[in-house]
Amino acid sequence: MRPQPYTLRFNPKLSLNQAGKHVRDGLSTALRMGNNLWISCDERTTIERLRLTSSRTFAEHCSYELAKLLDLPADEAAEIDIEGMGEAGHYLWIIGSHSLKRKQPDPDHADVAKQLDKLAKVKSDPNRYLLARIPLVLNPETGDYELVKEAPHPTKPGHLLRAAQLHGSTSSNELLDVLGHDAHLKPFLAIPGKDNGFDIEGLAATTDGRLFIGLRGPVLRGWALVLEVVPREDKHGRLRLDKVPGSTNTYYKKHFLELGGMGLRELRQLGSDILLLAGPTMDLDGTIAVYRWPNALQLPQDSLISGKQLQRLFDVPHGAGPTAGQDKAEGMALLDDTQVLIVFDSPTDARKAKPHHVRADAYQLPA
Repeated sequence: MRPQPYTLRFNPKLSLNQAGKHVRDGLSTALRMGNNLWISCDERTTIERLRLTSSRTFAEHCSYELAKLLDLPADEAAEIDIEGMGEAGHYLWIIGSHSLKRKQPDPDHADVAKQLDKLAKVKSDPNRYLLARIPLVLNPETGDYELVKEAPHPTKPGHLLRAAQLHGSTSSNELLDVLGHDAHLKPFLAIPGKDNGFDIEGLAATTDGRLFIGLRGPVLRGWALVLEVVPREDKHGRLRLDKVPGSTNTYYKKHFLELGGMGLRELRQLGSDILLLAGPTMDLDGTIAVYRWPNALQLPQDSLISGKQLQRLFDVPHGAGPTAGQDKAEGMALLDDTQVLIVFDSPTDARKAKPHHVRADAYQLPA
């Protein structure tokens, strides 16, 4: 399947983080709303907004600093590792990876012992433990959606939309606390994400208040996992996990998907279905594919979804050989009901024809 190219054009004044990495080099999730494309880079604490300026170009880059909208668990300069965004009920939902990370050794360093010691160290970043919602307000003058900390509800007089996040601390949150007792996931919470440990990559929000959370890892005997939760606001303005009817566990459902050993990179709701972007759970080049999960929103209890129940729609090319480690499809936005836009982490030079530009690919969904 031949994709249609789209250009994402960024503002050079907004595009570099403190380490000098360009936002286009670490795209991790994408979400289309009206004429706006919301995207994030996994090594920042910002959400980026672009606007459709021509038939296949998103530009007019605007950046929102999340430290001004939320109470980040750690220093506002520490990355959130945003790996999922969803939209429902006039809110933008965002989620961090919730994963641990292992240091990368330098094979060319003269001190081998020092590099082995580096490989043994596992680190946590408190900002990664973020699950939050931020009010989305449509500016009638510009036609753009804007992120604000608080705003009147557009259809419920006397009600306010308020930014909120899941109750937690600098070392955990309520989601990890309940998963710490889970028979399938407990052993993986102490393992870094790139080692098939616990690693969130993908979020879909529904109008009835549910969140579907995709896990890149762990993958258990070839089965990937989606968690279904229902966050509610408590009297203190914090998000807490509500009980989920029909689940084996009180506060979440588990849906295991037979994806041939792949983990999840992105989730997108389409009617009662969910589109899945799937790829390797480990840090390697491997098959990346888009699936349709029919009737995903209508499952009354925990589930095992066999490969026969999933529709494999198409594969997405990835780096290999001279481009090994590049062009890793990480984000997927619904352009409309018939096509998706794929954005890439570590894009090749061929995708960066001009400074501050990067090429994304639009694929037609099979009927």
